[in-house]
Amino acid sequence: MKWIDTVIEYLKNFSTYFPTMDIGDIAEILIIALLLYYLMVWMKTTRAWALMKGIIVIFAFLVFAYFCQMSTILWMAENVLGFAVTALIVVLQPELRSALEQLGKKSILTSVLPFETNRKEENVFSEKTINEIVKACVEMSKVKTGALIVIEQKVSVKEYERTGIDVDAIVSSQLLINIFEHNTPLHDGAVIVRGNRVVSATCYLPLSDNMGLGKELGTRHRAGVGISEVSDSLTIIVSEETGTISAAHEGELSRDLNAEELRERMERILNKSGEENKNKLIWKGRSRSGK
Repeated sequence: MKWIDTVIEYLKNFSTYFPTMDIGDIAEILIIALLLYYLMVWMKTTRAWALMKGIIVIFAFLVFAYFCQMSTILWMAENVLGFAVTALIVVLQPELRSALEQLGKKSILTSVLPFETNRKEENVFSEKTINEIVKACVEMSKVKTGALIVIEQKVSVKEYERTGIDVDAIVSSQLLINIFEHNTPLHDGAVIVRGNRVVSATCYLPLSDNMGLGKELGTRHRAGVGISEVSDSLTIIVSEETGTISAAHEGELSRDLNAEELRERMERILNKSGEENKNKLIWKGRSRSGK
């Protein structure tokens, strides 16, 4: 492929550029590196990260095909490349729109600085939050009150958060029970939890197309599995018909959980360490757990 030949030729002659570098070239390199850094930080919180890993695998295969002189595969890849870029933009349209909105809201100074002090860790789950969610689910299970609780992790679900009503309140069992109580304005739809706060209610979620799900499962369960397929969120579902508690993660649905099983699953999936990191210096782009 022509572009592979160009890359290889550029790498061969790259050393010749060093003697002619000046201050402007160094500044340009730093700016490009900064842009790539923030692009990677943004991608890690969206579905684009999983797509990027797939693209890297495809790129590695094309490099292998180039060195092995697989002309037919290279010809096919070269002709599909233009359509693939367009398709990628269409698939990532919600994420790109969200990224532009965030860019418009950010301060230039805070965007340039690589770290912040005393930054609020929104995605840290306390032991109290887990206990409150478990308590609410058990209480709603006893009286067969349907519930759908989405716990956001690294992949943002703001696309679905915008379909609901802002709540922005500390997680408590009383709050969750009141939200899902029959005939209340907020009971229909899903609640989204980010860190120790309920951020939105009555949210609409994508339904799963998994044909392996039981026919007895309704829209609430399919929505819980659906959001877990497009993000790394943990979704807890309380059945309105049977009162059973289920949890969906990575497209897998675990049913008939008791309080201890639900707590254990939450602590394992949410990587609960039992300690909250407060007033900590956080380098942007690193995991908030420090890993």
